[in-house]
Amino acid sequence: MTLFDALRQSHELQRRLCRRLVRIKPQDRDTVFLTLKVELEAHAAAEERFLYVPMLMTNPGLSASRHALAEHHTIEELCEDLSVPDKGTAAWLATAKRLSDKVHHHLREEERKFFQLAGKLISDADKLTLGRSYLKDLVHMRQHYAQAYKSLAVDRQGAVVPAAS
Repeated sequence: MTLFDALRQSHELQRRLCRRLVRIKPQDRDTVFLTLKVELEAHAAAEERFLYVPMLMTNPGLSASRHALAEHHTIEELCEDLSVPDKGTAAWLATAKRLSDKVHHHLREEERKFFQLAGKLISDADKLTLGRSYLKDLVHMRQHYAQAYKSLAVDRQGAVVPAAS
C-alpha cells in the first residue's frame, strides 16, 4: 500500500466520523467525538512525520506543507473547543459543524492538490516505504491518544473502539 492509499483510508474514516458527529443524538456524542479526536490527532502526527516532513525538505513542497500544517493546527483548536463536558448545547453542535466543514475542506484540498504535488516529488519506492511507516505510526499514535480516554481502546486491527467495561 502506498502512502497515499493509507492516507485516503484514514481520510474516509475521518469523513464518516464527522458526518456521524453532527447527526448523532447529544447523549451519544461523547464517544463519537473522542473517537474522531483520536483519529484526527493520530493521523495528523503520522501524516506530518511521513508526508509533510519529506515535502518540507523540497522547495516546491514548502508552501503547501506550511498551509497544511496550519490547517492541522486549526482542526486541533476546534477539537479543544469541543472538549467540554456538556456536548448537548447548540453552541457545541455549531462548533462541531465548523470542525466537520474544516476537516472536509482540508481532506479535499490534500487529495486534490497536495497529493498531486507530493506524487511528483516522492519516488515510487519511497511512497511504499513511507506508506508502511505511516501505517505503523498511525496505529501507535491511535494507542497513544486513546490511552488518554479510559472509554476508548485500539483493537487488533488498529482501529479505535469503545473500551471493554
